Amino acid sequence: MTAPTRRWAESGLAHLTGEPDDPPDFSRSRILERADRRAAPFGVDAALLLAGRAGLTGTSRAGRTSVGGSTRLIRCRDTWCVFTLARPSDLDVLGALLETGEPIADPWQVLADAASDRRADDLVERGRLLGMPCAALGSHTGEPVVAQQLWAACERPIDPGLLVVDLSAMWAGPLCGQLLRGLGATVIKVESPDRPDGARYGNADFFDWMNGGKLQFSARVSGESPLLAALLDVADVVIEASRPRALEQAGLSAGTRAPRPGRVWVRITGYGAGQDERDRVAFGDDAAVAGGLVGSGIHGPVFCGDAIADPLTGLEAAHAVLESLSRGGGEVLDVAMAGVAARYAACPLVPSRSEAVVSPPPVPAIVRRPVKIVDEQWVRQLADERSGRC
Repeated sequence: MTAPTRRWAESGLAHLTGEPDDPPDFSRSRILERADRRAAPFGVDAALLLAGRAGLTGTSRAGRTSVGGSTRLIRCRDTWCVFTLARPSDLDVLGALLETGEPIADPWQVLADAASDRRADDLVERGRLLGMPCAALGSHTGEPVVAQQLWAACERPIDPGLLVVDLSAMWAGPLCGQLLRGLGATVIKVESPDRPDGARYGNADFFDWMNGGKLQFSARVSGESPLLAALLDVADVVIEASRPRALEQAGLSAGTRAPRPGRVWVRITGYGAGQDERDRVAFGDDAAVAGGLVGSGIHGPVFCGDAIADPLTGLEAAHAVLESLSRGGGEVLDVAMAGVAARYAACPLVPSRSEAVVSPPPVPAIVRRPVKIVDEQWVRQLADERSGRC
């Protein structure tokens, strides 16, 4: 038994990869080697980051249905594609996707039947135009991280004086912020009162795992939020994970902020900052398939892990922040989930089957920290104190 195979078996990821009624798949075992290297500076277990959510929810592998249940691999006439139907809006436009006005009782079956006679690229392109999270298997080969120098450099350590403003939600962005908090940074999680983090409506332990220990500030992400703009102007690191046009329309994007030497601005998107890709919707499972990061099943590809592009992206984004800070910062880092998945998909494959004893996903130890909510007066004072600092 090779070391990667043993590590995969013990990590819980084998438990999450493969057909539900067949032996687990080990073909992607080598991705943990890269993830371990990325996790080392943070003193965390990469396997826990990748499989911990499934440990909290008690879920297991489901083959061509994602562990979370809202994403499926679909066979088209020429190849495989992936669709996520996680939001009511995805179901609302399904009729338009399939060009039918008939009631749809079983969305997945209707989609599978229609896909069998269509080319994957054609179906996916139509889905993209309708704002659906979808992709053809292995269709994205872009870079995981692209850095652009926007401000002057200014060296600074990661300690409580390093201010991180986390505008993100769900998994990848919050994980990036939590890893930086673990190194000593002060992290402020910003949530809009009319659009809180969607993770709040899921497993409570998962939300605490991603956000425990962060300061919490309620502010509308809009042009009518001058205090939020002031906070972004004095932040050393900003993490955003919405579609770029959202902050641009609010006048709060990186390019609109007052120059701050050494600032690192992380933009997490599904497919990068390219003009044709920047506003494309993506979730962890469909972004992984787009990057080609899938397991090997008896009858075709299967999902690898649990929404694996999410935690891998959070880990890669945090590592990119460390590298940027070591260069003096002053950069915008565009981190693409599908690009991250493609980088990991390029890791060498190993045999799909093994006799190794498979462990269930690990369960993170949730540390219950008192929630510290900061108000406008506190934020205003912080912004005033930090104005003009390098």
